[in-house]
Amino acid sequence: MFLSVSKSMSRFAVMAILALAPVALMAQAVPAAKGAPQGDTASKWDIFVGYSYLSPHATVTSTSQIPHVTGSYDPVSVGGLFSVSYFLNRYVGVQGELGIHEWGTQKPVPPGSPGTHGNNDGFTTVAGGLVLRYPTGDWRPFAHVDAGGAMVDGPVHNPFTWGPSITGGGGLDYITPWWNHRISIRLFQADYEYMHIGFPATQGGTVNINSERISAGIVFSGGSIAPPKPVSIACSPNPVTVYPGDPITVTATAGGLDSKLHAVYTWSGAGVTGTGETAKVDTAAQAAGSYTVKCGVKEGKPGKEGLKPWQLAEGTAVYTVKAFEPPTISCSANPSTIKPGEDSTITASGVSPQNRPLTYSYAATAGTVAGNGASATYNSTGAPTGTVGITCNVSDDKGQTATANTSVTILKPYVAPALPHSQALCSLSFAKDKQRPERVDNEAKACLDGVALDLQKNADAKVVLVGNSDAKEKAATAKQVKAAQKNKHLKVVDPAALRAINAKEYLVKEKGIDASLVSVTTGTADGRTVEDYLVPSGASFAADVPGTTPVDESAVKPQVHKPMAAKAHKPAAK
Repeated sequence: MFLSVSKSMSRFAVMAILALAPVALMAQAVPAAKGAPQGDTASKWDIFVGYSYLSPHATVTSTSQIPHVTGSYDPVSVGGLFSVSYFLNRYVGVQGELGIHEWGTQKPVPPGSPGTHGNNDGFTTVAGGLVLRYPTGDWRPFAHVDAGGAMVDGPVHNPFTWGPSITGGGGLDYITPWWNHRISIRLFQADYEYMHIGFPATQGGTVNINSERISAGIVFSGGSIAPPKPVSIACSPNPVTVYPGDPITVTATAGGLDSKLHAVYTWSGAGVTGTGETAKVDTAAQAAGSYTVKCGVKEGKPGKEGLKPWQLAEGTAVYTVKAFEPPTISCSANPSTIKPGEDSTITASGVSPQNRPLTYSYAATAGTVAGNGASATYNSTGAPTGTVGITCNVSDDKGQTATANTSVTILKPYVAPALPHSQALCSLSFAKDKQRPERVDNEAKACLDGVALDLQKNADAKVVLVGNSDAKEKAATAKQVKAAQKNKHLKVVDPAALRAINAKEYLVKEKGIDASLVSVTTGTADGRTVEDYLVPSGASFAADVPGTTPVDESAVKPQVHKPMAAKAHKPAAK
């Protein structure tokens, strides 16, 4: 008997392990959740009602009859199973179960051999025990182990007798959307059931029944067990937009943490380093664009954080790396106008919006520019006159550039304007009138009329009249000067000066020329003449006609000429 019970218990253990294996495997296969667990709630009560098929295996011999009668149990194809499960949490509960299997299938028995005798097999089991489930989505695998009692009769009219029973197995439910997911279909429930029955000695004695039971039906669920509130996490960068090389701090804010458990933070992303609630992002090697930082939190006992789905959470933060802005530059020249060969200072003002290091360079269309900083010197040596273009360049350490232009005007070399010169006009001759050698005759007047016209045409010009005398007159004048030095009462008459004064008198009195426009001088030429010169404004008569001497007009007065008396004619000789 002990050996039979041990075999039955071994079968039960194997069946229980096989039934619990799918649940364990599914629990291992489910990936770590990233937030809330799968399925929001689980039922608190599950009530199962369904059809059940029982296949018992045992032989019973009755000695109350002669000859002795031996029979075996038939499969019971008509049966029902009813169970009520109450769950302590989402996964573990207790249950009570009632199974009734009454009608078997009679098998023909050859004469003289043990076999079935009638279809009066009956099995009623009442048991209770532990149930395990894994509610996930629309499917709910489960396993259970029950212990209780069984009331069994026998194949050879054995009386109904109670004995202990043990049941173990499992199955799979499909959770339908009906009645707000309260109705499930039990696709199958496969159990091993062991029953130990002690019939009276004459009616079979002790019998160990090993049975396989298959059931299917409807599950009605009630109540709910809400899952633990999942942890949550959010992370935010500061600042959100940066330039390459600027640091970023990302802060994680976790919610729903249990103060009794240990929390571990995780970080990932390009250039991200951190272990606690904050992380740093190194953007030095990052090109322009958007980047994502992942933050995570796990809670649990130290070393076992995140083992349960609701103990995990992940979040993301997005930041943007902007490209460096190119520099700008302005350019000026001082002075902007120079003479050939002179220098000008070129000043450039470059600005980098992100304060990057700047490098300057310069170029000119002519001449040279020396300098590589914010100031340079332009030298115009060899450059033609006119406008010279100068380009100021700036570049940052990222290779971005900017240019600006200015110019320097090189003046032409100064050339002094040509001074006007005195122009010789007509010349007056006083050689014809022997008796009045200083008189302005008609021929001379004609010349002076032309001089007057020239003055009228050149309003800013003047006229210089240069009187001359011949050698004989110069000698006579020299004697007079010498004599006058001894006798102050003697007058000196210079024919050259008198001729010039008489010519001026004609221009002023007869032609109406302003006296201030006519100057009189004496020259060194040998002849009884007056030379006329037109002197434009700015001209130097002394430079143009050297050797003349101004006449003192206060000492030399013009002559008043009277008509000459007629000469007396001598009578002709007889």
